[in-house]
Amino acid sequence: MLARLRREFIAISMLLVGLVLIGVLGMTLFTNAMTLRSVTTRILSKAIAGDITSAQIGDTTGEQSAEMMLAVVVDVRRDGTTTIIGDSPLEISPERLESVINEALSASADTGESTEYPISWERAEKPWGMRIALVDTYSRDAALRYQAFNGTVIFFVSMLALFAVSYVLSGWALKPVVRAWTQQHRFVSDASHELKTPLTVILANMQILQRQKGVDQESRRWVESTIDEATHMKELVEELLTLAQADERAISGSGAHGNTEAIDVSSVVEGCCLEFDPVAFERGCLLDEHILPGVTARIERGPYQRVVRTLLDNATKYAPAGSTVSVHLTREGKRSKLSIRNQGDVIDPEDLEHLFDRFYRTDRARERQGEGGFGLGLAIARSIVVSYGGTITATSEEREGTTFTVTL
Repeated sequence: MLARLRREFIAISMLLVGLVLIGVLGMTLFTNAMTLRSVTTRILSKAIAGDITSAQIGDTTGEQSAEMMLAVVVDVRRDGTTTIIGDSPLEISPERLESVINEALSASADTGESTEYPISWERAEKPWGMRIALVDTYSRDAALRYQAFNGTVIFFVSMLALFAVSYVLSGWALKPVVRAWTQQHRFVSDASHELKTPLTVILANMQILQRQKGVDQESRRWVESTIDEATHMKELVEELLTLAQADERAISGSGAHGNTEAIDVSSVVEGCCLEFDPVAFERGCLLDEHILPGVTARIERGPYQRVVRTLLDNATKYAPAGSTVSVHLTREGKRSKLSIRNQGDVIDPEDLEHLFDRFYRTDRARERQGEGGFGLGLAIARSIVVSYGGTITATSEEREGTTFTVTL
């Protein structure tokens, strides 16, 4: 959870700054493009008006970018003859000039840009025919490409620097949270250890009293009630201890998949299914096993058995009478995939997203049907799976039923 919180902190920071950078750099590029386009339009208008006093049309506009654009003015008479006017040194081949002129004459608008060459044009009708002004936009386009390239480099360099800064700051900001989280789980672990001993003593004393022949029936009823509640509390303490140990393993990384030897999970799942066959029969359902042999995963045998037993217990407990609980174990690339499905009632979406929360129980589970339940089983299963680098998910649909999937 802490790692996910850190990733979210970094992602949000980078997203916000990235959007601002994209907005600033994009707006700057757009503004410059509009400015240069406006300069080009003014140069063309001056050229059409005959204001061609030098090769660098636009010197008097005050725009430095205009000085990089050269204009050519061509008069096209009604008999088809063309005449280049002005003293611009801009050289343009006859073929290119003819192509651009034909494109300008055939266009519906009076201004435009060549589709083949970096040339903008504007035309105006005159008594003798048509006057067409051409401006070389290569320098303008090159400047915009250069700005776009620089903006892209600035963006990625800034995001890389931001990632480094966010990574460091997120670690610093989460230190109090990590400390509190660690202290909380240490407290749960220590408290569970300390509670086990007195509960064991209470149970032992109550069992001795239960076996005493001199205890009357009324007192024996209170003794048995105390034994039941003490047993219930001991189970809760043991589950809390298991949960604390799984969390501590996840925080310290001692249970990470890279540090654990792979075991044959196929044999583990087969053994758990064999163990739950009579349980399923008692609950009025059947187990349908599809287990690929030789599937391995980096996890310890005991914790993995705990996960499989928890999922099988839930699946058989809530399976309708006469239905089948399907167990599939397959291999997907370098991962093992265990899926356990029943055809019970569809779990509401608001319940589904909280199934793995601690002490969370749906309405069906709260009934408990005479069986113990603390809402910790699935939370423990998730903590175990996550501590070994895996994932556990749940889906529930009317057609497909409810499916729990463990990937390691």
